[in-house]
Amino acid sequence: MNTESLNGLVTQVRGCTICAPHLPDGVRPVLQANSKAKILIAGQAPGRRVHASGIPFDDPSGDRLRDWMGVTPKQFYNSELFATVPMGFCYPGTGKSGDLPPRPECAATWRALLLRQLPGIETSLVIGKYAHEYHFGKNNLTVTKLVENWQQYWPGQIPLPHPSPRNNIWLKKNPWFEAEVVPVMRAHITSLLKT
Repeated sequence: MNTESLNGLVTQVRGCTICAPHLPDGVRPVLQANSKAKILIAGQAPGRRVHASGIPFDDPSGDRLRDWMGVTPKQFYNSELFATVPMGFCYPGTGKSGDLPPRPECAATWRALLLRQLPGIETSLVIGKYAHEYHFGKNNLTVTKLVENWQQYWPGQIPLPHPSPRNNIWLKKNPWFEAEVVPVMRAHITSLLKT
């Protein structure tokens, strides 16, 4: 693995301005990538707080995600353990019912290039509808159905609902997720981090 090529690619992504005309709060690509990373966090796009800090999942969604995984912030932000490569790298702005979808230019331009530079990934946590469509294809399955069938993709990919507080209603309607999926995922992640 040529680490210099990954570092160069990350530098290019952080300097990307393809979506600038469409981003109401400006360009600030947020990602974390290291060729040694074992676990990929494939999310949607940064929210307003992450846009402000420039740190992936530096918000209540990140707190819940880390809780689901049973990891500390120190572990989560260790790029030799976790890579965070969302579908969109910049905050897309706010719509009527929450944040807008990730800009499609990011995934089309950068995602395959970045993922090829992450040979150590053993498990990908695939979060939310847009990441589901990219990783599992447009199969007309709802987020709920895809997450219900998590064992079909185990352990290489784990479809997850979004950990956002906006998803509290989904979590209350689907208590099986935190009762059944989260403990198994947490144990798997713990074992990966020990190797």
